[in-house]
Amino acid sequence: MKYFGEGLSEQHKALQKIIRKPDQLEAAKELFLAIHASLHPSDNMTTALNEVDALLNDLTVQEYTAMAASSDETIAWVLWHTARIEDLTMNYLVARQEQFFDSMWQQAMGIEFTDTGNAWSDDEILRFSHQVDINALLNYCRQVSRRTRTIMSELQAGDMRRQVQAEDLDKIRAVKGVSEHEDSIWLLDYWGKKDVAGLLLMPPTRHVMLHLNDCCKWKLHFRTHKRIYRE
Repeated sequence: MKYFGEGLSEQHKALQKIIRKPDQLEAAKELFLAIHASLHPSDNMTTALNEVDALLNDLTVQEYTAMAASSDETIAWVLWHTARIEDLTMNYLVARQEQFFDSMWQQAMGIEFTDTGNAWSDDEILRFSHQVDINALLNYCRQVSRRTRTIMSELQAGDMRRQVQAEDLDKIRAVKGVSEHEDSIWLLDYWGKKDVAGLLLMPPTRHVMLHLNDCCKWKLHFRTHKRIYRE
């Protein structure tokens, strides 16, 4: 069922059709930035309040950190997971520069984790969700999305078909953006098969869209069923 982002899938399909066409570069940038702004918390500098703000602004701490089913994820985990993947892929693989996350951000969020969370157990997801400072996490999400918009605005037509470089994937592994667990390390192979356009069409857009739909579903569950399975 659709809980979030009415019309965004259609916009994303339109982006797929033009993103690799050199003569459509400016239109592709404009469409990407519109979709991206709809999928990330507003930053009060470049974007207006949006559907993500409506999802997040009245959440309780318990709703950020609880699971709606006996084995699931949390809204806090989704925010980390999507922002962490966006940070790694947009910076290391698209812009070929350093990630935004560092030891200062890790300290500010109060977490022991550095990877995307793909291979975490339910207990690890809950531990992260209760460790993380939600305000710092939201700030990280905003800063990552802001940098992505800057990266996109600076791309040239010739960048879109540029393939991901092996040495940039090695950097993600070196900073422990992925773990050695099979449910995490596979991401390097997956990203390694993409070009820049392919990355833009997934981590900062389609990937976020799918996870936010889950978050809206969980929020509705918390407020209508009044049942939390794990917290």
